[in-house]
Amino acid sequence: MSTTTHSVSRRCIDWRAAQAAAAAACAAAEAEGLRINVAVVDSGGVLAGFLRMLGAFLHSVEISIDKAYTAASFGLATSQWPKILAGDEALRLGLPLRPRLVVFGGGLPIVEADGELIGGIGVSGGSAAQDEACARAGLA
Repeated sequence: MSTTTHSVSRRCIDWRAAQAAAAAACAAAEAEGLRINVAVVDSGGVLAGFLRMLGAFLHSVEISIDKAYTAASFGLATSQWPKILAGDEALRLGLPLRPRLVVFGGGLPIVEADGELIGGIGVSGGSAAQDEACARAGLA
């Protein structure tokens, strides 16, 4: 009889950390006079936390979620996509057509000190640079 298992364990961000990250991102936005939506997803891309500041753009709700999903699914900042896509015409033409893929700044992977990816954070409501700065505040 085989004792081989066919599953793996995977760590992911918990709700307390997700809410703390979202709150920190909102605090950074507030300090800059911005109104944002911020989403935190777990390592599987499932929404773990979300905050919407009063007055934030409604379309930015889904954009923030998709930024977090993109960052978690690829393990890289969404702001890196223009450089990646610039080097490959097939990628540039096809990949951005994928549902939920965001190829501009504001999404960051959440990585533990030991290098394990545990989620993603996405911010939408300001410029791509402002969104990424707020997301970095959430990571801090």
